[in-house]
Amino acid sequence: MEHASHEVRFNLPSVEVAAKVWGKPDGLPVIGLHGWLDNAATFDLIAPELNGVYLIALDLPGHGLSDHLPAGGYSLWQQAATVLQVAESMGWERFALLGHSMGAIISGILSASMPERIIGAALIDGLVPITSEAEDTPAQMTRFLKATLATSKKRKPIYVSPEKATTARILGGNMPLTRAAASCLVERGLMPEQGGWTWRTDPQLMLPSALRFTRTQARAIVEAIRTPTCLVVASEGIFAKRPEATAFIEQLQSIQIHRVEGGHHLHLEEPAKQVATIIDSFFNDLA
Repeated sequence: MEHASHEVRFNLPSVEVAAKVWGKPDGLPVIGLHGWLDNAATFDLIAPELNGVYLIALDLPGHGLSDHLPAGGYSLWQQAATVLQVAESMGWERFALLGHSMGAIISGILSASMPERIIGAALIDGLVPITSEAEDTPAQMTRFLKATLATSKKRKPIYVSPEKATTARILGGNMPLTRAAASCLVERGLMPEQGGWTWRTDPQLMLPSALRFTRTQARAIVEAIRTPTCLVVASEGIFAKRPEATAFIEQLQSIQIHRVEGGHHLHLEEPAKQVATIIDSFFNDLA
């Protein structure tokens, strides 16, 4: 694929969404979905290595260069609906997905619930949502409401340089991230503010979820996936911290699992070439 990308924007019914595009329009139609607090630049290393693909990598609402949603507007299912709206605006009746982390979870939701629209999905270190049980719902809602009230009193941090913001991203993440990978994401995630730099990201995204899938619901979604699915699992990624999720996906016959040495953002770090080769082969088979 050509290494250069270009920018597009989608004026959807409730929000305007930005995206980076690689490839030619006659290629396999693919929508790329990044992880939580990341953006479309997450695919900068692997996208140029995907042949015969027309990749539209979104900044999901609240992330990157996309607009923010009204209060209480963010959920996995809302983001999934945004993906379908983008596909509609492109005139794509059927399309494939490329998702990392949260983007992989959203891809799984779409594959399970709208299989007639999904050609297949390539997933990077993510698939099974974080869950809570039904009896935890009141406490989960309490956390969300209290955090929402506290949001108005918080101010976004201001950094004197993008380099300082990059350091903050590295230190503040819950998964290890190299400086090169963090710099790639930070560049698209910053905006000028009061002589310095602050995050474009919607602060609402930092709130606890008001509702989560139960374990039964999450498993039902993943087990319902019948479309071709390829999952790259990082040796030191999200599944390494969730042994129950690892045991669950190992039982699934419908999902190709590829294990690669690396961390959660392995597609932005040294193993990127290996990840790209796996995904390129998968998309070639789909095409």
